[in-house]
Amino acid sequence: MSTILCVAGARPNFMKIAPVLGALAEAGLTGRLVHTGQHYDPAMNDCFFRDLGIPAPDHYLEVGSASHAVQTAEVMKRFEPVLESEAPAAVLVVGDVNSTIACALVAAKRGVPVIHVEAGLRSFDRAMPEEINRVLTDQISDLLFLTEAEALDNLRREGIPAERAHFVGNVMIDSLHRNLARAVPAAQTLGEEMADGHALLTLHRPSNVDDAGTLASLLEAVADIGRQLPVVFPIHPRTRARIEAYGLQGLLAGLKVLPPLGYLEMLGLMRAAKFVMTDSGGIQEETTALGVPCLTLRENTERPITLTQGTNVLVGTDTTKLRQAVAEILGGGGCAGRIPQYWDGRAAQRIAAIIRAWLAETERRRVA
Repeated sequence: MSTILCVAGARPNFMKIAPVLGALAEAGLTGRLVHTGQHYDPAMNDCFFRDLGIPAPDHYLEVGSASHAVQTAEVMKRFEPVLESEAPAAVLVVGDVNSTIACALVAAKRGVPVIHVEAGLRSFDRAMPEEINRVLTDQISDLLFLTEAEALDNLRREGIPAERAHFVGNVMIDSLHRNLARAVPAAQTLGEEMADGHALLTLHRPSNVDDAGTLASLLEAVADIGRQLPVVFPIHPRTRARIEAYGLQGLLAGLKVLPPLGYLEMLGLMRAAKFVMTDSGGIQEETTALGVPCLTLRENTERPITLTQGTNVLVGTDTTKLRQAVAEILGGGGCAGRIPQYWDGRAAQRIAAIIRAWLAETERRRVA
């Protein structure tokens, strides 16, 4: 039975790796999980693993937080012995975090095929570390699985042969489909006093939270919005630290502030929200799948299909645009959107079928 070493390092990876592991098993392939520990909070990791039905990692690297260079290097150092001991048929990486490029590099240098799930996405903003990770991972991958057909154009422009790429759909939406019925009702998380509706805010990107002026401006606008509709704000630990360091705690007074939540709690809050304000990539996709208006607090997105087909609108850090977009939604407008092709809950099955056929063809050529 062929072994695929599957890498996850951060919480967005967990939602992507869960359906892949299940589909590999259904296809008769062995998926062994490597958790790099890039996101290392034990309580949050345990919560996501439990919510998503992910088995305990076969290898836990316990890398923890550091600068991008140190963290990437540490993942590489700790992953290489695992690769040597497992001798897998391939290494599968998801998304665009430091663990993605680190493990892909180690595998490529050791001559082990690399499979990239969620390939071809581009923001065209090289100031984003994730963009560097995406571009480099795709260059050294042998199989590339796309969430949207337009991603193939990006790969072609970068000289990647089209035969390596396969448009299969979005595994993040697989997780959403599988767990929507289990989502924790918003009233259970928020209390019945907020039963008339809410907006949801997530904020964590350095471009938004590392500059005191930008963060203050966004929080002031959100506080104004909160006077029209309750705003629920599960605060990322890094964002909370910045708010405290800049003395901006007073701007949270009118918001429903929560600690970081598990997957099922967040899914329930998203599903029930009037709209979502976010700088997260994955939430842009999830809101599109749920049909919930999304206002993205970024100047660009690597997920353009959420703009052209989904419910997403880019407002950047322009608080006038943000307020105008909120007014449009509350006035009965907003982006209605539709579900993109192959966002049907079966992307992981398509991936597993292609991997199995690819491995069989590789073996046939080896013995020929």
